[in-house]
Amino acid sequence: MEKDIHNFLNSNLLNKYLVGDTSVVETAEVEFFISNYPEVEAAYMQLQDNLEIMASVDAVDAPSHVLDNVLNSLETSNEPKVIHMTQKRRSPWFSIAASAAAILFAASSYMLYEKNQQLNDENNVVVEEIFDLRNDIENNNSKLDELSMELTKLNNPDAKKYVIRGNDRAKDLKTVAYINPVDKTSMVDVITLPQLPEEQYYQMWADIQGKMVNLGILDEADRKLRPIPYMEDASALSITIETKGMKEKNNNTEVAEVSLKDEK
Repeated sequence: MEKDIHNFLNSNLLNKYLVGDTSVVETAEVEFFISNYPEVEAAYMQLQDNLEIMASVDAVDAPSHVLDNVLNSLETSNEPKVIHMTQKRRSPWFSIAASAAAILFAASSYMLYEKNQQLNDENNVVVEEIFDLRNDIENNNSKLDELSMELTKLNNPDAKKYVIRGNDRAKDLKTVAYINPVDKTSMVDVITLPQLPEEQYYQMWADIQGKMVNLGILDEADRKLRPIPYMEDASALSITIETKGMKEKNNNTEVAEVSLKDEK
């Protein structure tokens, strides 16, 4: 540290600071040394004393008429005179460069922030798309599993296929039933169902010893292979047209029937 103080005292910065000839950086450095090191402060005070002595030695008394002229001038002038004692100092080039660098840094930071936000938004979109894609894949896999199970049941050699066709009252009606007496499962596949009025619908039945057992409603909008109750002693399957609100089967509305006796 002593070496730093010695180098500073030999650098002539104190003299420049005393006459106001230092830059901003140099001024900060001089004031730091004066505030923190007594040796530098003492040297600075000594320079100030020397400067005052030299100024008093070189001073020349002004002629008496000069003072009179100044006083007369002040009395005749109505406008106040302001004497600027401080010297304007030009901003050093590095101050301008520092300002430009600060502006450039702020602009770059803002651009980086905006880019980062954009990337975050894009990442969120990608994550959501991946999540949706995974859900679609899971749903598709589930549907494929169901279809595979259905095909396995249909391809089972023990499963029997029954095509149920419509009569003259519903010529375009076609439904296929698959019955497996070994696994005791039944499935139905709606192929075509003629359109009915809004108050009517198709009902499927199983004939068990002359008693008609309800197997569910058939809807063309639900055209896929679906299970129906298995009836072990069923002798026939039939489809009727029913009217909404009626609780009992109307025997006069049968539009399709298939016998199961020959296939047992």
